[in-house]
Amino acid sequence: MRLLFKFNLIFLVVFVLGVLGAGKVSHDLLQKNAKEEVLNHARLTMEKAVAVRSYTNDQIRPLLETQMKYTFLPQTVPAYSATEVLATLSKSFPDYTYKEATLNPTNPRDRAVDWEADIVNRFRAQAESKEFVGERESGTGRALYVARPLRITNQACLACHSTVEAAPRTLIDKYGPANGFGWQLNEVIGAQVVSVPMAVPLARAEQAFKVFMASLIGIFVAIGIVLNVMLYLLVIRPVTMLSKLANRVSLGEMEAPEFPSHGHDEIGILAQSFTRMRHSLDHALKMLDT
Repeated sequence: MRLLFKFNLIFLVVFVLGVLGAGKVSHDLLQKNAKEEVLNHARLTMEKAVAVRSYTNDQIRPLLETQMKYTFLPQTVPAYSATEVLATLSKSFPDYTYKEATLNPTNPRDRAVDWEADIVNRFRAQAESKEFVGERESGTGRALYVARPLRITNQACLACHSTVEAAPRTLIDKYGPANGFGWQLNEVIGAQVVSVPMAVPLARAEQAFKVFMASLIGIFVAIGIVLNVMLYLLVIRPVTMLSKLANRVSLGEMEAPEFPSHGHDEIGILAQSFTRMRHSLDHALKMLDT
């Protein structure tokens, strides 16, 4: 087996192992970063909803208390405001969704579907949980969701949602007496759920992975070519020439030319040693002749 073939065989094994290892690490890292990016977008959207709820409750609701005595204005409800604002945002980003999914909502549009009801029930069963993060299939592909519990912590909320008899007449006129009642203090009645698409970040991660792997393979191939050329010029060619010369001398061709040995590397030292051995052999043969 020739030296160059052995070298390339070892280099190929190292190349394959290196590419597989680097590919696994880089792919996992890029996928993780893409999911973290999606999660950050989801949490930012959630914080926008929380900010709208606080603004509505602290600044809008007090301004409309007088009008509320005559007609119910859903704009005073923090959940309604947050849903409306983020629904407007969804017109520009249709894959981003926000919903205050409730098991027994006053507004029918807030009623939780099956997978949302499962999240609400998890919050009800795990009272200490503050947030759930998960993935699901949506109509546009894989989506990541962030959910936070909606818990009745303000006694004032029960003025509208404890019993039908205690609820404002204007609320009953707006939504009817069938839904949104029977809530209890400290009860989890629903969940804020933000869904963010994963397709675009994951696609970018895959594209970055392909570019990285192509670059890595290109670098390995270039290194392999350079090493092969260097190995041939600095090692294989001079060793082959020295081997042929040694073979001629061993067959008694003492008139064979000297091997040039100007270098001070290992090949040059080997050539110098061979030249001294040849001179010693030539001198010994002359002494035998005499």
